[in-house]
Amino acid sequence: MTATVPIPTLAATTPPGPLREFWISFSANKGAVMGLVVVVLLLLVALFAPWLAPHVPDETNSAAFLKPPAWQDGGMPQYLLGTDAIGRDILSRLIFGARLSLSIGLAVVLLSVVVGIALGLIAGFARGVVEIAIMRLMDIVLTLPSLLLAIVIVAILGPGLVNAMLAVAVVVLPHYVRITRAAVIAEVSRDYVTAARISGASTLRLMFSEVLPNCAAPLIVQASLGVSTAILDAAALGFLGLGAQPPSPEWGTMLADAREFVLRAWWVVTFPGLAILLAVLAFNLMGDGLRDALDPKLKR
Repeated sequence: MTATVPIPTLAATTPPGPLREFWISFSANKGAVMGLVVVVLLLLVALFAPWLAPHVPDETNSAAFLKPPAWQDGGMPQYLLGTDAIGRDILSRLIFGARLSLSIGLAVVLLSVVVGIALGLIAGFARGVVEIAIMRLMDIVLTLPSLLLAIVIVAILGPGLVNAMLAVAVVVLPHYVRITRAAVIAEVSRDYVTAARISGASTLRLMFSEVLPNCAAPLIVQASLGVSTAILDAAALGFLGLGAQPPSPEWGTMLADAREFVLRAWWVVTFPGLAILLAVLAFNLMGDGLRDALDPKLKR
């Protein structure tokens, strides 16, 4: 009786697809997976804030000024993380603050990515005087301290949430312009761009159909890291009174409102600070994982 030799199946010899290969590389970084989980949880909290928050964020209770967390002596069960100086539930304000802070981060990144890609493509394709003018302007912006520049812009436009978002978008814009321009210069010399140009492709088609898709990887990584920077800068502006204005439950504004109670009510400062720390750390960890998974040189 002869032994049968197993025939290899097609599934065993077929290489993994791009998405599976990306997930294998991304999931190898445990910190990145943890960051992704935290980001997804924050997005869900922000999305379902009206149903998750136990109280209305601006609702005050004159009988519950500066109440400590529920597990501490003097705490109240209905206020799990305590209350602030005018009796507002800190947990509810943190939950609604996640919606506001994440919206700021995503809106800033979206605006800066769109404008940065447009300027980077123009600089990479036009070259000459146009490129020099765009890149020198970006260099000037980069030479200024980011927070100081944001403060100056808000001081000119006036304090407010929208103006703070515009200021932060201007501050982070040069990073996207430089990344896009460098990727475009590297791609335009490749054979597929030359072939498309010879076949009669217009400049706009070369920009958006041929070159831009191959420049997406570094932009995705920078965008994921840029959300954390935007959240941090917006919180700093809110802390200085130049961003979101009270009674908005933005995390930086919550820190500003709690400054005078630091020594006698630790919870009014600690929990908003931990929320900012958790969000920034999660986006940074996820960005590191995306960089490892999308850069062929760094794939494990």
